[in-house]
Amino acid sequence: MNTDLKLSSSAQAFLDSVLALSPKIAVFDCDGTLWSGDSGADFFYWEVKRGLLPARTAEWALARYGDYKRGNVGEQTMCGEMVTIHDRIPESRLQDAAVDFFAEVVESRIFPEMLQLTRELRESGCELWAVSSTNLWVVREGVRRFGIPAENVLAACVHIEEGLATDRLHRVPSGPAKAEALNQVLARRADLCFGNSIHDLAMLEIAKRQFVINPNPDLEKIAQARGWQVYWPTGTQD
Repeated sequence: MNTDLKLSSSAQAFLDSVLALSPKIAVFDCDGTLWSGDSGADFFYWEVKRGLLPARTAEWALARYGDYKRGNVGEQTMCGEMVTIHDRIPESRLQDAAVDFFAEVVESRIFPEMLQLTRELRESGCELWAVSSTNLWVVREGVRRFGIPAENVLAACVHIEEGLATDRLHRVPSGPAKAEALNQVLARRADLCFGNSIHDLAMLEIAKRQFVINPNPDLEKIAQARGWQVYWPTGTQD
């Protein structure tokens, strides 16, 4: 993907305000922050349509996701189940599916200024991390475009045994668990954190500086009350 982009004056001003801080560690949420939409839900429907999941698993998961949307299943529980449904599927197949899915569905939704920002941060020597409650296969494939190393991705994942996904959760970074996951791997406090939803709040709070990107109304209200910088990427207010 071409990252030599022509940005609007407001987008460039946003980049300049971030780069002026000369951060050493920057942490990014993904869905709604680096790109629009919910790639976890989109991948779920995409893989069901393509028969990646066993028929009985897909039937159960569709009903379960409907319960989640009706408020009957908790956020962290649902995010965990969205990865455990891949029990006994070869990880290589899931990785290949993530490559096809992201190019087909999500790549066109990347926020260009966030792509440019991560490029310039990386070139300045800043350490980049991604934290997401979407499955690890999709997130690693997506943030590869942003220059975020695979080993710096904290996302929903299961234990892998003999090349197969299992139903044993390893990590589900959602809500307070995002902050907990970061505290386990970072040797020092993150200089900057970028997020868009209430599920990023705990992670934002532990950083030195907070940038709220394309926020949901609940997080926008908190950001305004606390004086955190809010930025709306290209196309989000059209």
